[in-house]
Amino acid sequence: MSHAFKPLGLEAPIFQAPMAGAQNHRLALAVCQAGGLGALPAAMLSPDALQAELQALTAANRAPFNVNFFCHLPPAPSLEAEARWQQALAPYYREFGLDPSQMPGGPGRVPFGHDSADVLQAFRPAVVSFHFGLPAPDLLARVKSWGSLVLSSATTVAEAQWLQAHGADAIIAQGLEAGGHRGMFLTEDLSTQIGTFALLPQIVRAVQVPVIAAGGIATVQGVAAAKALGASAVQIGTAYLCSHEASTSALHRAALQSPAAQHTALTNVFSGRPARGIVNRLMRELGPLCAQAPAFPMATAGIAPLRSAAEAQGNSDFTPLWSGQNASVCRTAAAADITRDFLRAWHAV
Repeated sequence: MSHAFKPLGLEAPIFQAPMAGAQNHRLALAVCQAGGLGALPAAMLSPDALQAELQALTAANRAPFNVNFFCHLPPAPSLEAEARWQQALAPYYREFGLDPSQMPGGPGRVPFGHDSADVLQAFRPAVVSFHFGLPAPDLLARVKSWGSLVLSSATTVAEAQWLQAHGADAIIAQGLEAGGHRGMFLTEDLSTQIGTFALLPQIVRAVQVPVIAAGGIATVQGVAAAKALGASAVQIGTAYLCSHEASTSALHRAALQSPAAQHTALTNVFSGRPARGIVNRLMRELGPLCAQAPAFPMATAGIAPLRSAAEAQGNSDFTPLWSGQNASVCRTAAAADITRDFLRAWHAV
């Protein structure tokens, strides 16, 4: 195991990916107790909700864990962007008997700030990770003052070098296969995005900090391949989405275990930022990349009423079905059993 992760005392450097909207502390706890690094996604949690989740996680757990935050720059409000989005979604609103003029607004996610840091400080997690770069220097210094290891996602070599230069202790090499939001932050050009096993060795060569492989790793063979290419750890998400402890909805689980999961795409229609999910009606008809979608995270609120109405009818046409490109081994099982398979795979190499 990489020297950087030895102090964590893990059975092996198997990291569970934080998956906002599909998990809470229960999944993180199960992974921690099995010997991996469980993760709590905090991007959609208020300070009070974060406090409750951290209390629940630490009440039954003394093992290290990761708490994950977004650190995007909120966009300036734009009436013009809201109007374009309302126009794009209006036919769907009418289809469900909803009034397009009553479309809600506002962000669905807030970036890491001092309010969250105030809650986090009492728990001093072993690992704090970020998506979309790093927080402001004063916030980053505060997190480091607790002794927390700081991780962040890089989708290009340039992003990895930037993260190293700005204080990341380790870098998550997020390949194009990964489910959920791309961690890209230095560019919006999707043509810069490459697969995990092309990206990983390039980042390993380019930086001096440990590198964690992420994206499309859902089998024991994938773990072995990542280790062989220089990864100090692997981060696994999609393989946990159908675990007993995940909060993944029944509709989402059904999609993951259906032939539809073979077709994923990057889309901005659910949040305003590219994220990988199983292709559904909204992605096909508006995108998957839609010019009318407002900047992240402003697209989310307008989708919410459509999602609720469709899900009430038992369909996932307007649900973000986040998934990596390899959902073929997404199985219904205890998260501990899934974790132990990956732990054994790491040691077998």
